[in-house]
Amino acid sequence: MGYVIQFIIGGTVMMLAAMLSKSKFLFLSGIITLLPIMTLMNLNLQVHNMTPKAFHITQRNGIVGAVGMVVLVVGIYLLTNWFKPGQSVLIGCAVYILFMVGSKFLIA
Repeated sequence: MGYVIQFIIGGTVMMLAAMLSKSKFLFLSGIITLLPIMTLMNLNLQVHNMTPKAFHITQRNGIVGAVGMVVLVVGIYLLTNWFKPGQSVLIGCAVYILFMVGSKFLIA
């Protein structure tokens, strides 16, 4: 039953986000406001349905993924100072892939 409720809530949030993106409201501020709420709901689900070991592995992977996304975005942003945008995206993606593969081996 909890999965159904969270599916409905998640779908509602995504629908509202899509509606906000088509309006004149600031889309990112709405998403930034909703993300902590969704994170807390997801955390609650994880705590109740996972072993402590599986929970810690999931949280560690989430943190590594979040840092990886920061590496990707910052890398692309900085690379646009020296390269064309298309090249910056390709190089940034390559750095992101190297980071994720490297972190998998370092953390494992």
